[in-house]
Amino acid sequence: MTGKITKRLIAPCGMNCAICKAHLRERNPCNGCNDAERNKPQTRSRCRLRICEKRTGTFCFECAEFPCGRLQHLDQRYRTRYGMSEIENLIFIRDHGIRKFLAHEHDRWLTAGGIFCVHDKKTYTG
Repeated sequence: MTGKITKRLIAPCGMNCAICKAHLRERNPCNGCNDAERNKPQTRSRCRLRICEKRTGTFCFECAEFPCGRLQHLDQRYRTRYGMSEIENLIFIRDHGIRKFLAHEHDRWLTAGGIFCVHDKKTYTG
């Protein structure tokens, strides 16, 4: 469902699945990293950050190794390709809470026309 950013759509790594092309597509949309069991896309069901056993809570910042090498690699790729940072998202959540983060994400990605996709820079309507 497009146009709604919820806590359930924020992945352990800090990715906002609501703005992901796989979630926004019409055909066979992904349910997000936290619901990988429901639609089982291999990239989500096998994601080492999502299933990491070192994390003691919901998000990667709740780990003694934060930010680990895997997260740093993902973050660098997203900074370079898409102009966003999972690590910055996680620090914001840690410092300000999930509610403020969700409000910030609504302001950043939702438009009158729909939700802006970080991957293809298109606006999707729901």
